[in-house]
Amino acid sequence: MAKVTRDDVARLAGTSTAVVSYVINNGPRPVAPATRERVLAAIKELGYRPDRVAQAMASRRTDLIGLIIPDARQPFFGEMAHAVEQAASERGKMVLVGNTDYVGEREVHYLRAFLGMRVSGLILVSHALNDLAAAEIEAWDARVVLLHERPEAIDDVAVVTDDLGGAQLAVRHLLEHGYDYVACMGGTADTPAVGDPVSDHVEGWKRAMDEAGLPTEGRLFEAPYNRYDAYRVALDVLAGPDRPPAIFCSTDDQALGVLRAARELRIDVPGELAVAGFDDIKEAALADPPLTTIASDRPAMARAAVDLVLDDGLRVAGSRRERLKTFPSRLVVRGSCGCG
Repeated sequence: MAKVTRDDVARLAGTSTAVVSYVINNGPRPVAPATRERVLAAIKELGYRPDRVAQAMASRRTDLIGLIIPDARQPFFGEMAHAVEQAASERGKMVLVGNTDYVGEREVHYLRAFLGMRVSGLILVSHALNDLAAAEIEAWDARVVLLHERPEAIDDVAVVTDDLGGAQLAVRHLLEHGYDYVACMGGTADTPAVGDPVSDHVEGWKRAMDEAGLPTEGRLFEAPYNRYDAYRVALDVLAGPDRPPAIFCSTDDQALGVLRAARELRIDVPGELAVAGFDDIKEAALADPPLTTIASDRPAMARAAVDLVLDDGLRVAGSRRERLKTFPSRLVVRGSCGCG
């Protein structure tokens, strides 16, 4: 059977091949609704399949968006990647995902690979974008949107959560329960001091404690972001002589590790220990007890990032404040803090 071409579709629809192209690519010129319906009917009748490779070669852009994240095994990043994929699908795009495992060299590897594939744009969740990665983006003049994090090495459009304000909400809520103080499980020694959500979570904790006239010295514990390493840190903290009455964790994954350690040590939550997290991953509602946490609108953030990376107005003059889209945080109260 002969391959169906765009000329065949145009002939059956009674229009030009250019109009067929506009329908298939959703532009760049508008097509009258009746004409669009004829073209779509002809495509369906003939079983026409566009040659995406040829289209990419002609336009020097593919229908792909590159998404680079630290670790899809962590629920937060897995849920964010899924939200980006759904938003991209609504715009007729597909998503390529690369996991850096928090390693700068792997970030550069995926940057080069995706940009070499002529992706329509890049959405980058970077733990600590290094100078080499920033130079790579600059060299390709890439369309990049930063999501969730905003490293100092690159001044590009960013979509983030109000991390600092959200952390203050959580800590204030814990203090309102009457706990003597709230400890904090932050990041590790290599967590960037600026532009990283966990750094903002720690700063929000400090500000809430300062507002309450409470010292923070000796009450900040370093831990990786995942539940497994956080669990091991929590075992030491909770088994020690100065066990805190409440802990604010910079991520929900950390908080799940704390809950596991408390259960193993037979520490009642929230009777003897209150716990709050940040991110509102789906698993937080199923924790035992359900986890009090801070939520943001991930689907809306993903749609904003996709829209920004695909829109022609991405690179606009203006200050960094104008190029930063911040979504509000909200407190989700469940049983781990002592409510309910």
